[in-house]
Amino acid sequence: MADTRTASDNKVSASRSVAFDLFRAVLAKRTPLDEALAAHDGLAKLPERDRGFARLLVATTLRRLGHVDRLVDACIDKPLPTKAAVVRDILRLAASELLILGVAPHAAVDSAVNTVRSRGHEPFVKLTNAVLRRLDREGRGEILKLSALDALPDWLAEGWRAAYGEATAEAIAAAGFVEPPLDISVKDDPEGWAKKLGATLLPNGTLRRAFDGRIEALPGFSEGAWWVQDMAASLPVRLLGPVAGRRVVDLCAAPGGKTAQLAAAGAQVLAVDRSKPRLQRLERNLARLGLAASTRVADATEMKLENPVDAILLDAPCSATGTIRRHPDIPWLKHANDADSLAGLQDRLIANAVRMLAPGGTLVFCTCSLEPIEGPERVAAALAANPELKRVPIRADEIGGLAELITEDGDLRSRPDQLANRGGIDGFYACRLVRA
Repeated sequence: MADTRTASDNKVSASRSVAFDLFRAVLAKRTPLDEALAAHDGLAKLPERDRGFARLLVATTLRRLGHVDRLVDACIDKPLPTKAAVVRDILRLAASELLILGVAPHAAVDSAVNTVRSRGHEPFVKLTNAVLRRLDREGRGEILKLSALDALPDWLAEGWRAAYGEATAEAIAAAGFVEPPLDISVKDDPEGWAKKLGATLLPNGTLRRAFDGRIEALPGFSEGAWWVQDMAASLPVRLLGPVAGRRVVDLCAAPGGKTAQLAAAGAQVLAVDRSKPRLQRLERNLARLGLAASTRVADATEMKLENPVDAILLDAPCSATGTIRRHPDIPWLKHANDADSLAGLQDRLIANAVRMLAPGGTLVFCTCSLEPIEGPERVAAALAANPELKRVPIRADEIGGLAELITEDGDLRSRPDQLANRGGIDGFYACRLVRA
C-alpha cells in the first residue's frame, strides 16, 4: 500500500496524535476515557514517556476544560463552524500544553498548526497560530483569574454551590485539578506490603503511593497480593462489621473491589451484577487474587433469594461525580438530569435489598456521588417508605478514626477536598441501615 502521509503528518508527534484521538473519543464519541485508553492501538506502541504524556495531556485538558474553553473563545471573534470542530479540539489541547503543562511555546504551537494541516483544515492554520500566540502572551495571567468552579460545566458547579456552599464547592473543584495517588487494598500484611511498594499506610489500612502508570509491573500484582481501590471506596465494607463466615450479598458488584474485600475478610459472598461482561471481569480479578465468591447475573431491582440474608452491600449506580479527580471525563459525559434519573433506580434497588434482608440484618447503601439526591435524600426516602428500617450511625473507629468523614446524621460523607495533606480522597456517601 502506498504511503499517503503528508509532510505535516511527519511533524506531528505521535504522542500528540494519540492524545488528539483520545480527546475526540471522549468529547465527540462520548467514550469514557478509560475505555478510549484501552481501545487505542497506538497508545501501547508509544515509548513509556510518550504514553504518559499523551494520557497526561488529555486528562489535564479535561480537568480544566471550562478554563481552556473560556480562554480560547476569548481569542476567536466568532464561533468556529461545525465542520471545524476538530480545529477547536486541537486548540483546546494546545492551550492546555501552553498554560497548564508549561510546554515550550514553539513545540505546542508548531505541533498544533501541523495537526490542523494534517487533518485537512488548511484554511484554519493562520487562525490556530494567531490564537495560540495570543494565549502564549496573555493567557497565563487570565487563567489565574478564573475560579476553580469555572473549569466545570455550569450545571455541576451550581449543584455543588447549592449543596456545599461557595467555599467548599470551590475547594472540591480545585481538588479535581490534581492527579490522584494510587490507592491499594491488600489481602494481608499491610505493613509489609507498604515497605515493598514504597507506599504510605493510611489509617484505614489502605496503601498509598505515587501513580506512575505501570500498575501491573509493581511487586505483588501478578501474585495477586493486592488490588487498586480508592481509600473512600474501601470504607463501606467496614460498616458491615466482622463478616468472616457470614453470607453477604454484594449488589451491583462489578468491577469487584468490595467483593474482594469481603472475600479476603472471610465472607461467603454472592456478587450480583446485571452486566455479564462486567461480572466476568470481576471473576477474572478474583482469580488473579486467589479469592472465591459466588456470582450471579441478575437485575438487583427484581432478583429474589431463597433465604433472606443478614448482610447486604449496595453500591448503587450513580453519576459518579465523587470520582472526577480519577475520571476527569465525567463532567463532560454526564448531563444535568442524570442524578435525578438515577435516583429512581436507587430507590428501587434499596427497596428490593430490604426485601432480601433478614430481620435484624444490615444494609449498607453507598454511592460514589457528591450529589445529595444520590445519597442522604435516598436514605430519607427509604426510611420514610420502610418503617422497619433504622439508621445506625457510623463510629470513627470503624473508619480508621477519620471522624471528619462522618455527618451529623452519622453517615459517611467524604469529599475530594478532605485529607488534602494525605493526598485527598474520592467523594463517597454511605449509610448503614438495619431492618428491625
